[in-house]
Amino acid sequence: MPRPMAPTQTQPSATAIFYRNLRWLRFVDRFGRKGSQTVEYLGGLAELVYRTITGCFTRPFYSAELLHQMDELGVKSLSVAGITAFVTGSVLALQTAYSLEAFGGKTFIGRIVSLSLVRELGPILTALMVAGRVGSGITAEIGSMTVTEQVDALRSMAISPVRRLVVPRVLATIMMMPVLTAIADVLGILGGLGIAVLELRMTAQDYITSIWQQLAISDICSGLGKTFFFGLEIAAIGCYNGLQVEGGAAAVGRATTRTVVLASISILVSDFFLTKLFLAI
Repeated sequence: MPRPMAPTQTQPSATAIFYRNLRWLRFVDRFGRKGSQTVEYLGGLAELVYRTITGCFTRPFYSAELLHQMDELGVKSLSVAGITAFVTGSVLALQTAYSLEAFGGKTFIGRIVSLSLVRELGPILTALMVAGRVGSGITAEIGSMTVTEQVDALRSMAISPVRRLVVPRVLATIMMMPVLTAIADVLGILGGLGIAVLELRMTAQDYITSIWQQLAISDICSGLGKTFFFGLEIAAIGCYNGLQVEGGAAAVGRATTRTVVLASISILVSDFFLTKLFLAI
């Protein structure tokens, strides 16, 4: 009886190999284009930051525009930053109380709320709220000026758009971010105080005493020190995306969304490295 022949493995055809390699080439090409766009974006952003820093020390100085932007970007952001911090402090105190109640640790609520807000939650939440309001507003405003050729009109009149538009907004954001964060920290601590007194039956003196004994100057400085970098990131990304808008109203909307996303990601990523830096100092 003849033995059955073993099945032979068919080799892939040249066409299948070609299309398989073509898919890999398309993936590499797409990845390379994305990488080159990212490098180009970071390079343009770094150049804008350099020109902004040099513009801060060269004439002309637009002091009136700086004061106007401090009001628009800082003072008018106080409500959203304050409400966010107040509610966060209240919720943090409430959740902490129920978690520590089984261990008799209600007296530590003031310490936990104050340290959490001053070190991390206050700067981070304030920066994210400001990125959503200020960053998007900067991009929409400058982007509209770019689309309607107002930026080109400034260049035709020998006025630097960086000094006229970017420098006041970057300085205003950097200067107002620590102020907003400090006010947000105070409001968050007061929110925790309200919950501790009304819900947990603690005295205000015990709450404030626990904060006074635990909170150090280094904690306050590390939290406020981060906000200068957060302000620079928010304003620089917003201005750069606004200046790079090409097209109509739809392009302005896409640039605004890109600003909020990139500013939020940069804040969260830089917070890790800034925390490591301030802990090492």
